[in-house]
Amino acid sequence: MPRVFSGIQPSGSLHLGNLLGALRNWVTEQHEADALYCVVDLHALTVPQDPTELRTSTLELAQLLLAVGIDPEVSTLFVQSHVPEHAELAWLMQCTAAYGELSRMTQFKDKSKGAEFVSAGLFTYPTLMAADILLYDTDRVPVGDDQRQHLELTRDLAIRFNSRYGDTFVVPEAAIPRVGARVMDLQHPERKMSKSTESPQGLILVLEDPASVAKKIKRAVTDTAGDVHYAPASRPGVSNLLSILAAATNRTPEDCAADYDQYGPLKTDTADAVVALLEPIQARYRDLAADPMGTQAILDAGASKARAIAGPTLERARTAIGLR
Repeated sequence: MPRVFSGIQPSGSLHLGNLLGALRNWVTEQHEADALYCVVDLHALTVPQDPTELRTSTLELAQLLLAVGIDPEVSTLFVQSHVPEHAELAWLMQCTAAYGELSRMTQFKDKSKGAEFVSAGLFTYPTLMAADILLYDTDRVPVGDDQRQHLELTRDLAIRFNSRYGDTFVVPEAAIPRVGARVMDLQHPERKMSKSTESPQGLILVLEDPASVAKKIKRAVTDTAGDVHYAPASRPGVSNLLSILAAATNRTPEDCAADYDQYGPLKTDTADAVVALLEPIQARYRDLAADPMGTQAILDAGASKARAIAGPTLERARTAIGLR
């Protein structure tokens, strides 16, 4: 099977957009590819972190991934900093990348703009991402538009290293992610649901209390037209509810729209469907949270599996570049 690598930062709690837009695809993909899923805690250090919060959120995210359906018997789940080969290969990638290439990364420009403190790690972040991918002879990397530039740099660095030092790395291909639900903010449906939102009423967390979830959905912005019609461009509010309901019930938004002629029943059914989707995940998470050592054992085993692949790759790179 092709090898696939995906990573996610432990920065804040997962929300409904993460679940419906990406993580449910991870669960499916693990049965179709040799999948490695990584909690990229080193990437989180590009901005200042509270040490206790980082440790807590790293474990919580791993438990949530397990609760969502990532199976450590099928895929490899691990924490980035538990595999030291990531940091060492990142240095080799820094020495392969050009300053000009890194300075053109749009994410660096966006995240550094107006910031009082900009770490060097934020600037070199793409080389660590390249190391993450190249360590595992990755064939395919599912990337959205926001990470496509970084994946192209990864390919360029692999080709450049192979050209200078001999065939060392598999050059990965970008994979178009499966189409997941595009979940928008419940109060501002013209923008994606995000942890950085200024309106907490527009955000639904995976671990949120069911009563709060239902309340937020029933207060979601719709429009003044009155009828129920799926048209994301002109009717973003009601279309967002239809997208959420469809994803939660494995239907299409258009099919869902045909069942309603008023907003009230649509909101009620959407709230019920989301609560029904989240409740088993929350129950599984509570079980995992009650046994942190069990989760740690899973992560330790995942790190061992990851190092068995990463170690030989790093050794090839060290030998090729001339390190004794």
